[in-house]
Amino acid sequence: MKQNEIENTEIKLLLDAIFLRYGYDFRRYAKASIRRRVIQFMQTSGLASISEMIPRLIHDESFFQQMAMEFSITVTEMFRDPTMFLSLRQCVLPLLKSYPSFKIWHAGCATGEEAFSLAILLHEEDLEKRATLFATDFNDQALKKAREGILEMDQAKLYTQNYQLAGGTDSFSGYYHARYGALAIKQSLKKNITFANHNLVTDHVFSETHLILCRNVMIYFNKELQERVMGLFYESLVHGGFLCLGMKESLLFSKYQDKFKVIDRKHKIFQKTAV
Repeated sequence: MKQNEIENTEIKLLLDAIFLRYGYDFRRYAKASIRRRVIQFMQTSGLASISEMIPRLIHDESFFQQMAMEFSITVTEMFRDPTMFLSLRQCVLPLLKSYPSFKIWHAGCATGEEAFSLAILLHEEDLEKRATLFATDFNDQALKKAREGILEMDQAKLYTQNYQLAGGTDSFSGYYHARYGALAIKQSLKKNITFANHNLVTDHVFSETHLILCRNVMIYFNKELQERVMGLFYESLVHGGFLCLGMKESLLFSKYQDKFKVIDRKHKIFQKTAV
């Protein structure tokens, strides 16, 4: 058996062990992505083979949590892809204003920067009192950081530029306190966000929702899991609700593509039209 085949067998056993021991199912992640992350974690852990990881993962929960962080997609920033947020401001929020109250679900929120960005949009469009904003991830360490709302000081210039490109109507510096070399999101923004653990791979419909954002998460899933998650979003959305995907994601070739109409093709914003 070739080395590559041996490693593939080890990875399968590793993912089976994680699922049986902790209930986290990474078996339907894209193979290339999961392989890269497993090998990277093995190397940083100072282990000689993937097989050595299995008993340690089974008996050492803290070791598993470290690995889960490696598997979790935590790349994010305030107003990431700012013109997408501008499109939300111009094309989606005006339609949500027709509801006396509405819910937004940000799935795969990582450390919360994009959820805070949404909260700013809602504030500036005078919608924060009508909106309930849920931000979820399966990574408890990322959620802990999100609840703290502490941003890197050296990102302030980038975040300010993003905010302006997203159509910001105020001064971005008004939404945080600068202290101890970091940026602390103001409590008035944090109080409107509920951060919660939810696993797109194993959990069920989250809530009846009017807008779902899940950006650059499904690119790490295989086709079967992508369809499962799309079904989850479809069932969670109210009729006429909106779905926003990542720039590299699409509804094309999904069995759900005919159940949505395109609102903004460039920014991957869709509206549910079928029930």
